[in-house]
Amino acid sequence: VQLQASGGGLVQAGGSLRLSCAASRSIYDYNIMAWHRQARGKQRELVADISSGGRTNYVDSVKGRFTISRDTAKNTVDLQMHSLKDEDTAVYYCYAIQYGREGLARRKYEYWGKGTQVTVSS
Repeated sequence: VQLQASGGGLVQAGGSLRLSCAASRSIYDYNIMAWHRQARGKQRELVADISSGGRTNYVDSVKGRFTISRDTAKNTVDLQMHSLKDEDTAVYYCYAIQYGREGLARRKYEYWGKGTQVTVSS
């Protein structure tokens, strides 16, 4: 198993949760690590990502409320979520990309962890 997500649960609107994605190899081996989510009946969407260089990116709906970060000591990529709203309810997935080469061809390797449920109650 490459990626293992944890930290989901039930929280009241306005509350906070912290998700963690544990990797079976160094998190710095991946070019990009990210959190996606999928709400019932909706398409999976990117929530936030962080590059190996530390650059972060967020979907507009979570800007200012969510923070993605790396914990080197624990070898995890975490998603701190504050001011949670009903619409944040979803299954959250950890995701990683690693670029490599096979001969002259550039390859993109993608990894998904099993999801963790986040439920926000109003």
